[in-house]
Amino acid sequence: MTTQTKLQPAPVIGETIRLVNEHYAFPEIAEQLDHLLKERLAAGAYDVEEAEELARLVTADLQSVNGDRHLRLKHHAGQVPPKKGAANLEAMRRDFDTSLGGAPRVELLEGGVAVLELAPMLFPMEWSAEPLSAALTLVSRAQALIVDLRANLGGDPDAVAFVCSYLLDERTHLNSMYWRNGERTEQSWSLPYVPGARFGGSKPLYVLTSGSTFSAAEELAYNLQQLGRAVVVGESTRGGAHPCDGWTVHPHLEATVPVGRAVNPVSGTNWEGVGVQPDVPLDAAESLAHAHGLALARLAD
Repeated sequence: MTTQTKLQPAPVIGETIRLVNEHYAFPEIAEQLDHLLKERLAAGAYDVEEAEELARLVTADLQSVNGDRHLRLKHHAGQVPPKKGAANLEAMRRDFDTSLGGAPRVELLEGGVAVLELAPMLFPMEWSAEPLSAALTLVSRAQALIVDLRANLGGDPDAVAFVCSYLLDERTHLNSMYWRNGERTEQSWSLPYVPGARFGGSKPLYVLTSGSTFSAAEELAYNLQQLGRAVVVGESTRGGAHPCDGWTVHPHLEATVPVGRAVNPVSGTNWEGVGVQPDVPLDAAESLAHAHGLALARLAD
C-alpha cells in the first residue's frame, strides 16, 4: 500500500518554477511564468489537498501564456520514481507490453491495401525496433498503405525517423531540433538501411489523424505530408511540437518541460499550437473507410 505524503504546494511550485527557468526552451516565457506562479501561490490559488487537483491548476497556469501543451505538472496515481524521466518511462513500458510493442493492428483490406495502426505511442527504439520492423516489413508487400495514428499520443522522435525510413527510398532530412537559447541544433534523418523490407517511396500512402494525435505522432504525419509522401486524412491534431523532459517534484507529481523546438526543413516551421492540418478533413471515425476508397481509386488509375 502506497503511503500518501501530505501535500505541501509551496515546495512543489518552487521546484517547478526552478525547472522552468532552467530548462524551458523559451526563456522569455519562463520569466512570465515565474511571476505568474509566484503570484498565484501567494494568493492561495494552490491551497488544495489533492495532488491531482494541484496538477490541474498548475498545468492550466503553465499553459495560459503560450498554450504549450507539453508544459505540464503531471499527476501519477502511483508513486513517481525520483530519477529524471523515469515516471514517463514506467508508464510507457506498461503500454508497450499491452500493445504488441506499439503496432496493435496489421490488416490487409480489399484491393491489396494494408492498414498499420501505431498506438498508443511511438516507443523508445531500444524497445520498439523489433516490433516496428516486423510490422513495417509485413506491410511492405501491400499495394497501398494506411498508417493509423488516430490513437497515438506521441513518443520517441527516433522512432519517427525509423518509421519514415521504411516509407521513403532515399536518406532524407526529416526535422531539426533547436535547443534552448540556440546552443545547439540536432537534425533528424531517415536511415540509409533498415532491417527487413521497405514499403518504399512511390506506392500510395495515407496517414489517419484525430484530435487526439499528439507530439511525435504529429511529427510523423507532418514529416510525410511536407515531403509530399503521404495524404493526411482525418482531423486536425492537438498541436504539440516541443520535445520535453520530466522531473519528479513530489511523490505523485512530475513537471514536464519542453527543452527545444522542432523546425521542419520544408516548411521552415512546425505544428505547434495549430496541429497538423489534414489534406482531406474528415471526422476521424470515417477516415479509415475514406482513405481505403482513395487508395482503391488511386490503384485503379
